[in-house]
Amino acid sequence: MMKVVLKVELYDDKIKKKAMKRVSGISGVESVSVDMKDQKMTVIGSVDSVKVAIKLKKLCHADILSVGPAKEEKKEEPKKEEKKPEAKKDPKEEYAEALKVYEAYFNQTRQQPYPYYYYRTVEENPTGCVIC
Repeated sequence: MMKVVLKVELYDDKIKKKAMKRVSGISGVESVSVDMKDQKMTVIGSVDSVKVAIKLKKLCHADILSVGPAKEEKKEEPKKEEKKPEAKKDPKEEYAEALKVYEAYFNQTRQQPYPYYYYRTVEENPTGCVIC
């Protein structure tokens, strides 16, 4: 059993469904999971990672990130430290942080203005060519 992690460029659910259908059609695949946020696909089963990548490259751009055993060893959990209550921030700092977040969002969603067109008539340009 192998675990193959691929970086794929999936932009919407339609392409995601097509990619999952293609990969699940390969013999030996036991499970397929997709993380749309990180754009990663994880395939578990006895499959060749190159075959999986070739199937996906026909649909979208795919890169192999890692190939390894399906079961990960359990790591010892570090002791949890006691949480200290955080000191309250200055309202001006909170406002500055909120303003930065808003500006970033506004710059993403801002649409480009319509182009400015200027029409000139024959009277404004007497040297222009006019066919009567």
